Amino acid sequence: MRRVAIGFAVAVVSAGLLTGCGGRRDTPQSDTGGEVTCEVQSETRVGIATGNSTGVYFALGNAYADQISQATGGKVKATAAETGASVQNIQQLVAGTYQVAFSLADTAADAVLGNASFDGKKQPVQALSRLYPNYTQVIARAGADIESVADLRGKRVSTGSPKSGTEVIAQRVLQAAGLNPDNDIEAQRLDLTKTVDGMKDGSIDAMFFSGGLPTPGITDLLTSDKGKVHFLDISELTGSMHAVNPVYEEGTIPGTVYGLSADVKTIVVPNLLLVRDDLDANLACILTKTLFDRKPQLEQANSSAKGISRDTATITAPVPLHRGAAHALTK
Repeated sequence: MRRVAIGFAVAVVSAGLLTGCGGRRDTPQSDTGGEVTCEVQSETRVGIATGNSTGVYFALGNAYADQISQATGGKVKATAAETGASVQNIQQLVAGTYQVAFSLADTAADAVLGNASFDGKKQPVQALSRLYPNYTQVIARAGADIESVADLRGKRVSTGSPKSGTEVIAQRVLQAAGLNPDNDIEAQRLDLTKTVDGMKDGSIDAMFFSGGLPTPGITDLLTSDKGKVHFLDISELTGSMHAVNPVYEEGTIPGTVYGLSADVKTIVVPNLLLVRDDLDANLACILTKTLFDRKPQLEQANSSAKGISRDTATITAPVPLHRGAAHALTK
C-alpha cells in the first residue's frame, strides 16, 4: 500500500509540473499531424540555443526570445542560452535540452545526412527558416608573418569553441589550404571572448570566427587593437570549400562594417533556425511567424537580421522545412 501511495504522489507531482495552475506545459507537445492553426492551447516554455556571448547568435537569440514572449502575450515563454554553437546546439536540440537552435547550414546539412561530427547518425532536425549569411572572419596579428591561410603553419590559431560551426569551417579551410588542423597548427579551441582576449595579449597569432556582420567581439578587437590586426582574404579557397559542401560561396565583408580601409573577400555560409522534426506544428508556425513579424525589432538588436528574408526563407535543403514553418511562410 505504501508503494502504491508513493507512486500516486509522484504521478500527481509530475502532472502538476506539466500543467501547473493555468495549464502550463514546460515541454512543447509533439506534432500530432493535424491541421495547423498557428495557435497553442496551453502555456509553453521554449529554450533557444544560441552561441558565444559576444557573437551574433547570442544577440539575436535573446532578442528573438523577447519578441516571442511579447508576440504571444506570454503564452509562449522563450529564453535564450549561451552555448558553444552549431554542433553542440544540434546535439542538445535532439536531446530535448532546447527546442530551437541556431546553426550554420553546413553543420545542419551534416546533421541530417549523418556526416562529419554526427558519425553516420542522421539527426531528426528540420528548419523553421533560412536566416542571414555568416562570414568566415580570419584575422591575424600584425608582425606574426601571416598573409594567407598557408602561413598559419606552426602558429597559435584559435579555431573556435569545441563543437561549434566555426570549428567545422576552420578545419575545412585549413585542409583546403593544405594544412592538417591536428598537426600543422597549435590549435586553440576557444570561445570568441577568450579568443579576442588572446589576440589582444599576444597569446594567439590568428583566429577564425564564423558570424554575422557585425560580430560584437570582432568589433571590440578591431576597436581596441586598431592597426595591430588584419583580415585575411581566403576567397581563393572557395572552390575547394564548395566541393566539400555547395552551401559555401564567396562573399565580401564591407570595409564600412568594421571601419576597414578596404573590403575583404571571404567565404560565406547561410544560417538556419532549427527545431526537432516532431515539434508541434502550431508552435513551429508561431515561432516562424514571429521571426518575420518582429524582424524590425531583431534588426535593432543586430543589423545582420536585415539578411533574413521571406524570399530565401524556404531554401534550407538538404534540411527539410518543418510543416508548421511552411504554413507560416505561405500565409
